[in-house]
Amino acid sequence: MATAKKIVPVILLGLASIPVWGQAGKNAPNNGPQVFDAPRVTTAGSDPTAQPVDPKSYLIGPEDVLRIEVFRDNEMSRAVSVRPDGKITLPLVGDIQAEGLTPERLGVQIKEALGQFEKTPEVTVSVMAVNSKSFMVTGRVNKVGKWPLVTPIRVFDAIGLAGGFQDFADEKHVIILRGGDRLEFNYKDFVKGKKEALGQNVLLQNGDTVYVK
Repeated sequence: MATAKKIVPVILLGLASIPVWGQAGKNAPNNGPQVFDAPRVTTAGSDPTAQPVDPKSYLIGPEDVLRIEVFRDNEMSRAVSVRPDGKITLPLVGDIQAEGLTPERLGVQIKEALGQFEKTPEVTVSVMAVNSKSFMVTGRVNKVGKWPLVTPIRVFDAIGLAGGFQDFADEKHVIILRGGDRLEFNYKDFVKGKKEALGQNVLLQNGDTVYVK
């Protein structure tokens, strides 16, 4: 019996050393690529982690979410989504074309329309979410995901945004799928400064997919 008493603590100590994920049916840690949703964007500057939208250059598109601020007019100030036809609807002024305009230019359009009802209205338009333009990075990268195309970005920078390559990734044959076209980017030659690869570092377009084998 004395021998049995000595064995029990040893067994308990062994059980205590089992990792937590091995108990209660929990799965082992997943070391594969993480999948990220598109980051939020804003012009308001309230979120330091958000990507800024330039109100002077960004072109609004369908499904983008806008914030309309009319100074001292809570009834008119609101968040609106751009409809598939490219328009938004506001009280008093009705439908206004938003697609293809910058936030700054749309603000001027709204101000002119409101001028019939209010004296010198002050209008500010900001982009709360970019839903009309995006690209994907997938395959052997560390952060597989869909990203808003807020500002012009090239293939090299998109790979960096996706956390770089995983082990054993084919860095010589990065593929850009664009509609029915298939482009290639040689990352290794690019970082060596080879002329041909420099030309392969194209600007991404809306709907592009960057695939790393």
